[in-house]
Amino acid sequence: MLRAVVQRVSRAEVRVGGEVCGKVGRGILALVGVGVGDGERDAAYIVDKITNLRIFEDDDGKMNLSVADVGGEVLAVSQFTLYGDVRRGRRPSFTDAAPPDEAERLFNAVADGIAAHGIPVARGVFRAEMQVELVNDGPVTILLDSGKAF
Repeated sequence: MLRAVVQRVSRAEVRVGGEVCGKVGRGILALVGVGVGDGERDAAYIVDKITNLRIFEDDDGKMNLSVADVGGEVLAVSQFTLYGDVRRGRRPSFTDAAPPDEAERLFNAVADGIAAHGIPVARGVFRAEMQVELVNDGPVTILLDSGKAF
């Protein structure tokens, strides 16, 4: 079950080693985690949700517009810690996170899929120690799971 935490942002950026490697203005910050057994269908589900989520306000103040509708951008950042399991003890277990090669392939499939919809996509650096800075607009934060667990 591919997972994503989607945040509506007025701006967001990611740095590696103090250098900005991805930056967006109005749009979405998508933290994406890939689990063991995830595949193309899971990636396609997350792409569809991110590109079509109606989390931006229309002229009446209702959340009726997608990131594409508002001319927004997406900052995609891989985050295996979305699979941190703390049901037992206090130290997270990451055994449900996909192996790095598979996770990178599906993370890129998500980012590329969003870009294929004509939405500008910036990315973090896979497997790098990153610092993410954002201004959550609303705040609006949505959890996505390709297994539809939430």
